[in-house]
Amino acid sequence: MPEEHDHNPSITSLPDGPLLVRGEVTLVRKTAVHSEHGEPLAWKTSDPLETNPSYALCRCGDSESKPFCDGSHARFDFVAEETADGTYAERSRELGGTGITVRDDRSICVHAGFCGTRVSNIWKQTRDTDDTIVRLAVINEVEKCPSGALTYSFDGDDEATEPDYPVQVGVVDDGPLWVTGAIPVTRSDGEQLETRSRVTLCRCGASANKPLCDGSHKEAGFTDS
Repeated sequence: MPEEHDHNPSITSLPDGPLLVRGEVTLVRKTAVHSEHGEPLAWKTSDPLETNPSYALCRCGDSESKPFCDGSHARFDFVAEETADGTYAERSRELGGTGITVRDDRSICVHAGFCGTRVSNIWKQTRDTDDTIVRLAVINEVEKCPSGALTYSFDGDDEATEPDYPVQVGVVDDGPLWVTGAIPVTRSDGEQLETRSRVTLCRCGASANKPLCDGSHKEAGFTDS
């Protein structure tokens, strides 16, 4: 009989092991395009990588076959203490705004850098969103935030406005896994995290908020090479 596959997208943390992606989820590489000043401008998406319907992605940081798991977690006695819980609404704080309300959750910031430039940043810009040009710039910056640490909602809306992100896993160069399309993520103890349209998952092994990324890959000097 042919092998049966689960067509419902899901991601599960295996105990002290990789992230198991099920449901024929597209896997791509995500690369930030930078200006001559080193500021990120946009995301570039690769063609889909070749995968099986289910595949295991490294989260210990030591695989020689990144982004895929090669069993290095067992050789290096990787321990994945998972502490991520709660909801975005509980963790985030309101930054204010005119016409829109911006919220920020620093605990899941991955330091992608789209929220600030040499001349301004989203925390300053939010105070000036009575100017529709500034408001549009803030919306653009928020929508480029891979982790969803930053969100916005229009006045009168109870929930954040999110772009129509595809159902996929993006491997950010030298960074986390960028999961979009409201794919359920479950910890190794069986607890399901809040399902969001975009989250970022640690693959360097250093996050203190596993399985979510907390930006530790920057300090750890994590690279794909």
